[in-house]
Amino acid sequence: MSLAGRLAAWLGIARSLATYRLDRRHRGSLQRFAEDIVGPDDLVFDIGAHVGDRTSAFARLGARVIAVEAQPRLASLLRWQFRRNPRVTVVAAAVGREEGRLTLRLNTKNPTVASASSSFVAAASAGSGGWQGQVWDETIAVDSTTLDDLAARFGRPAFVKIDVEGFEAEVLAGLSRENAPRALSFEFVTMDRVPALRALEEARRLGFAGFDVSLGESHRWVFGERKPAEVIAAYLRELPEEANSGDVYCWHASCDIDGDASSRGVKADGASSSS
Repeated sequence: MSLAGRLAAWLGIARSLATYRLDRRHRGSLQRFAEDIVGPDDLVFDIGAHVGDRTSAFARLGARVIAVEAQPRLASLLRWQFRRNPRVTVVAAAVGREEGRLTLRLNTKNPTVASASSSFVAAASAGSGGWQGQVWDETIAVDSTTLDDLAARFGRPAFVKIDVEGFEAEVLAGLSRENAPRALSFEFVTMDRVPALRALEEARRLGFAGFDVSLGESHRWVFGERKPAEVIAAYLRELPEEANSGDVYCWHASCDIDGDASSRGVKADGASSSS
């Protein structure tokens, strides 16, 4: 890559840092929301850690965090940011259904939307609302691991956050039921909803039975109680395109709905500690 290209890439990272790490309101809101999800000594996998805002929030709550990031520049940045934090381990890899190598498409001006999904890049490049002008201008091959492999290395997680731009179902395909966490989240985008619907089916395969949604970076629950997968699927299909993105949260069927430490988060009766 040319000097101008490298400069553009780091400027893109700087913009992400300003948005997700330096904005105090974002940090505070995310921290309060994360309290609904993880607690002290929980093991958390942050898949698609980006610039580390979720990793940082989880670690501040006392969780042990495995921050997994496929983009080499961001992985290097994460290692530097958390070099003195014993609660954070950075893994430079993509995550998919099997170990090996994956092709990663980079948008150097907007590193938030790097993707291993060709359908995601095609849908975004087609000019969907809110995605105009995005260009994936660099392609690299990266190592790929699986959630099962990460569990074998670090232990069974309590929570898994997945934000990999249309590759979420592939990530969940590499997880077996015996390594399923008590809760997980995966991102969706309205310009290409098929990956999220597939991820929802993967979650059901893994034994997840209660679901809720948070839109964008609102850090608020849409329903405020756990809903069945059919309700979430209908909601995702009917959501206006201008909603753009959000995350589906999933709780395992083995969770105690009375709200003890094994089922932290939205309660069955609709109560939530999130503001």
